[in-house]
Amino acid sequence: MPTLKDTSLIEIPKVHDERGSLAVIEKDVIPFNIKRVYYLYDVPSDSYRGGHAHLEQQSVIIALSGSFEVIVDDGESQKRVMLNKPTQGLFVPTNIWREIDNFSSGAVCLVLASTEYNENEYIRAYEDFKNQSSR
Repeated sequence: MPTLKDTSLIEIPKVHDERGSLAVIEKDVIPFNIKRVYYLYDVPSDSYRGGHAHLEQQSVIIALSGSFEVIVDDGESQKRVMLNKPTQGLFVPTNIWREIDNFSSGAVCLVLASTEYNENEYIRAYEDFKNQSSR
């Protein structure tokens, strides 16, 4: 089973000149083939998102604008990661519980996913996740 050691920050290359910055995500930056891209926005600061784990999907979570915190949990321990740079993403492997909270005003959370949407591969109850991760 994956552990928190398997989560990692990924640096996204950027190009900067007097016209601004350009971040580039290519296949050698992300540790999987991207099958789906989605983003969260207009999330109230007192709300949280996530609250699940995946059996198959790997993800990279990026703060395109603003900031938020990602809580990752392997069933044994947790850590909280602040994301606030569009050139940094958090890699979350399968079987890691994740929650996202403390959204700043105007925050945009981009998620790159290794699978297309499939409700059957989500673990949505924390107790089910804990039971599975203890095997």
